[in-house]
Parts: sequence; structure tokens; C-alpha cells
Amino acid sequence: EAVVSTQSTGDVLNDALKSIYNAEKRGKRQVLIRPSSKVIIKFLTVMMKHGYIDEFEVVDDHRAGKIVVMLNGRLNKCGVISPRFDVCVSDIEKWTTNLLPSRQFGKLVLTTSSGIMDHEEARRKHTGGKILGFFY
Repeated sequence: EAVVSTQSTGDVLNDALKSIYNAEKRGKRQVLIRPSSKVIIKFLTVMMKHGYIDEFEVVDDHRAGKIVVMLNGRLNKCGVISPRFDVCVSDIEKWTTNLLPSRQFGKLVLTTSSGIMDHEEARRKHTGGKILGFFY
């Protein structure tokens, strides 16, 4: 069954990633996230693109919305970085070294002027931004 998180800290992305992490740890196949937000959806899209989650569905309940995420057991850890530090292109390497377990493994998620993307895409586009979080 889906796991529902009801704790509210005001940081919806943090709550969402915590719910996903906890569900993944407990071996759940899916998790229900609420409320939904554009940032969460973009973050999940990056995770899905790299195969760390299977798919997700945004449910419009005429309130804050919710998201059902299908898990595939590939996620070890995910989290937000708070505050959202400014990261310039030359610093991306330093942040990946500090946050990710190895170079082949995991992604940082940045919000840049060209949208929300992983650190490798940001590097290819030569754009820095603010760091949202990471997953591996």
C-alpha cells in the first residue's frame, strides 16, 4: 500500500524526498506524496530520466494536488540541500565530491536560469544555479 506522509515542515520538496526515501527503505513499490509542486515534479522528472524511479502520476484533487510515485528499488538516498546554495559551474565538481558517493553514481539537482536539471546537464550548458538536492 502507499505510504502517506502527513508531517508538514513548510518545505514541500523536503517532505516529498523524505517520503520517497522512507518508502524505498521499507521496500514499498509506490508512495503517495502530497502536496504536489512544480519543483517536486521537475525533481522527479530528473530522477525518472536517470532510472531511479519508474514513473509518477500527478493527481489533481482540487486542493494542493498529490503525486503517486512508482519505485523500482534503485534509489539509495535522496535529499534536499538547504539553504539552496549558489553553485557556479566551476564549483559543481566540489559539490558532487562532497555529496555523492562516487563519480559514476548519482546526480545533483540544480535550479538554473534554463530550468531544473542535473549537474551534468548544467555543466554541458555551462550554467550554474542554486542547488536543490541530490539523489543516488
